[in-house]
Amino acid sequence: MLPVALEPDRFVTDSPVHLLRGMLRAWPLVGQREFFERDVGAPLTLEEGTGKLFPVSGRARDVRDGLIELARRRGVQFRWDTSLTGLAPTPTGWRVETTRGEINTRAVVLATGGMSVPKTGSDGTGIHLAARLGHVLHDTYPALTPLIAEPGVHASLSGVSLRARLRAKWRGKSAEASGGFLFTHRGYSGPSVLDLSHIAVRSRMTEKDPAHAAVLRIAWSARDAGEWQRELTTSATPVVTTVARHLPQRLAVQLLKEAGIPLDRGAAQLRRDERTALLEALTAFVLPWTGDEGYKKAEVTGGGIALDEVNPGTLESRRHVGLFLCGEMLDAFGPIGGHNFAWAWSTGRAAGLGAAQHNYRSQTR
Repeated sequence: MLPVALEPDRFVTDSPVHLLRGMLRAWPLVGQREFFERDVGAPLTLEEGTGKLFPVSGRARDVRDGLIELARRRGVQFRWDTSLTGLAPTPTGWRVETTRGEINTRAVVLATGGMSVPKTGSDGTGIHLAARLGHVLHDTYPALTPLIAEPGVHASLSGVSLRARLRAKWRGKSAEASGGFLFTHRGYSGPSVLDLSHIAVRSRMTEKDPAHAAVLRIAWSARDAGEWQRELTTSATPVVTTVARHLPQRLAVQLLKEAGIPLDRGAAQLRRDERTALLEALTAFVLPWTGDEGYKKAEVTGGGIALDEVNPGTLESRRHVGLFLCGEMLDAFGPIGGHNFAWAWSTGRAAGLGAAQHNYRSQTR
């Protein structure tokens, strides 16, 4: 719904970063929260475990229903079960082509989303229409999406979850994310994976040789190599027991097997080479992956309309008067935890205000 605090530095864009930051600042979080609680009638509270604000009722549909009702009270007309098929400028504004006829209007706000979760109707129509109208696009790709490992070397760990620190390295650059990590039947998910998945996805899209794709390394706990070493050298218990004090039992067993260490070996009796291998497995484990779940399970679409294609204050297209672009169509996305909702609300509000001002000016000429 909304993050507790906005983190602009964690947003991803191929456009000028100062444009992204300016668009995020256009509607501060305090104003967004006030709008939803006062105008929409959906009081928010901190959701345990996610660190984001969510309706007190626990029902996301309360926000949807509240927004629809508020729009109706303000005179908005809805046309359900209607798809956008075309968009063209006219001498007086715009012609909007739909599966239920044409609409002629002075201004258009294009807020059709990206291509993530296509079962909701997101098919990239708006992005494609914007491209036909001459807007510059940055290559699109699925982002915040689970990763796949084939063959499923860790399928036996499906359902195991823990907090971890993941690092992705590609072409000399690296990024880190900490948070929940989940083993799935097909690979990996959880916030730490989703927040870095775009690096893996883009590396696979770019590199002809899979061997040059992003390398993912994971630390399975907040403990560093020094802390693990001290415990391993002083523990009087079997190594599997020592490791399982801090990690899920099934994961501890798997890591020891992959390091080639007998489970019943005393922790303090490990040979130097065994201890070195185990320390790497615990703090810098190379996570095998071969692909991703794509748009089907992606939370957002990466890439899109370049931010410098719109006026940063009004979100009006720099190429077409009276056309306003916002939300996931634009080249920006943030991490898990409500940041992408904040981006949608902030840019959507700016585009709506810009369109209203355009209409007013058109009527008073």
